[in-house]
Amino acid sequence: MPAGLIALALGGFGIGLTEFVIAGLLPEVAADFHVDEAAAGWLISGYALAVVVGALGLTAAATRIPRKAALIGLMVLFIAGNLLSAIAPDYGVMLGGRVLAALCHGAFFGIGSVVAASLVAPERQARAIAVMFTGLTAANVLGVPFGTLLGQAFGWRSTFWAITVIGVIALIGVAILVPSAAGERPTSSLRGELSAFRSGQVWLSLAATVLGFGGMFGAFTYIAYTLTGVSGFAAGAVPWLLILFGVGLFVGNWVGGRLADRSIDGTLLWLLAALAVVLAGFALVAGMPIGAVIALILMGAFGFATVPALQLRVLSYASHAPTLASGGNIAAFNLGNALGAWIGGVTIAAGLGYTSPLWVGAAMTLGALVVVAVASVSARRARSRTERAAAGSEKSALPV
Repeated sequence: MPAGLIALALGGFGIGLTEFVIAGLLPEVAADFHVDEAAAGWLISGYALAVVVGALGLTAAATRIPRKAALIGLMVLFIAGNLLSAIAPDYGVMLGGRVLAALCHGAFFGIGSVVAASLVAPERQARAIAVMFTGLTAANVLGVPFGTLLGQAFGWRSTFWAITVIGVIALIGVAILVPSAAGERPTSSLRGELSAFRSGQVWLSLAATVLGFGGMFGAFTYIAYTLTGVSGFAAGAVPWLLILFGVGLFVGNWVGGRLADRSIDGTLLWLLAALAVVLAGFALVAGMPIGAVIALILMGAFGFATVPALQLRVLSYASHAPTLASGGNIAAFNLGNALGAWIGGVTIAAGLGYTSPLWVGAAMTLGALVVVAVASVSARRARSRTERAAAGSEKSALPV
């Protein structure tokens, strides 16, 4: 394994920890700054919106910068944002620190995916991307529980100090371990990067990301209510159940990377079909604790197994200008998160119960399955036309 992948994974770990750990510390933060739950919630939703802005804006701004230099700059931004959160004297500064750290999120994973894929042979690119995203899954499995315990024991600021230190270590790792020429192209410009969005396959890939990952995350957003209100678990059991969910994420990411290296579309088709079945099955067995635990793990596994393939599909159809398209797909992940969470919230507010987000997730995932199926058929037809045209050209070139 190239050492540069380890540095990228560590950066992903820090970024994932920044995104998710705040949920466990929100009551302490709200009490410290004397704000209500709605205002405190902006520390999460504001972060998500800033991820979308950064994924497109900062990635576009970095098109003329060497990719290693861009990653180093993004880690500096990440460190500054978390340091600002750690020392924030009031809520406004804390929110500013969250937004600052979030701006690097999408661009780091977008540019990092291109760099990770360039560090290995073509047949191992999905696995390389999966290694980088392993940091994100590890943040859920290990980082969030321990980060929450640290914040509860020594104050929430201690968690952000710890994340700042992780950022510094990741920065040093990227500077030392990532090759200077990793992921570079002979020419790179904003106009050239925007040309990737002329491809219908790129847009279909982005739509699949919004629907597929949004379906899983929308269901996950309200999972605590499902587990306590439907499955009958005590609130104190939820953090430990989420660790099991994180284990599912970790395993799914690892397996999904290996499967996607064999066939991107084939992998996505059966994974999305399986995820839709799991989400619908979860809704049906949510009232049975053992069934709910099994479904929770499978939801994490199949949901995150799609990530390497979704990211690599965009890269494969934007190979001539991958950076902005890759960042756009990270934005699509977060747009899907927001869409799934919003629709799930609407169904709960409509009185459809705490299993309704699972049904919404299943429907969105089926939509993603249809998109990938259409995209796959379209791609095969395009390849067939190209092959026939090439064969015709060769035939006409033969001497009579």
